[in-house]
Amino acid sequence: MPLLDEHGRAVADAWVRVADDAPLPEGPAILTAARLRAEDLSGRNAPLGIALDPATAPEAVADLLPRLSLVTIALPKAKDGRAFTQARALREHAGFRGEIRATGHVLPDQWRMLRRCGVTTVEVPEGADLAQWRRSFDVVDIAFQPAQDSGSALGLRRQRLRVA
Repeated sequence: MPLLDEHGRAVADAWVRVADDAPLPEGPAILTAARLRAEDLSGRNAPLGIALDPATAPEAVADLLPRLSLVTIALPKAKDGRAFTQARALREHAGFRGEIRATGHVLPDQWRMLRRCGVTTVEVPEGADLAQWRRSFDVVDIAFQPAQDSGSALGLRRQRLRVA
């Protein structure tokens, strides 16, 4: 699947999703929490990532985060907002500074809000119009609440509240 970075550029994806019973590749690998806890990966030099289940609270994997470079969060359907909460919690409460990738049923108009919650990359469906994804990112350029990204200007009312 194509991968877009925080600036809307298509980027190469070096990460490999690895099943619990499959051998580890030499390069960057995305594992489940169960496998990360079960195996001794202390001697591994390649980056590790975790596929976070939508029902898993980031606090449940907080002890694993210092070893990780990537966390994938899944949107099983467009109306499921748990990934937004997970991304925000990873940044604000767990202090995760690595890549957070949104996967699954992500819509172009959700991308900007995911970005504001701390998501850095998004997997887009095969054959998606990347120009449409880039346009949707620029549709709303004002925000009403503070966020993890620094690119959005706060709305006039929010600016007044911040000054007061």
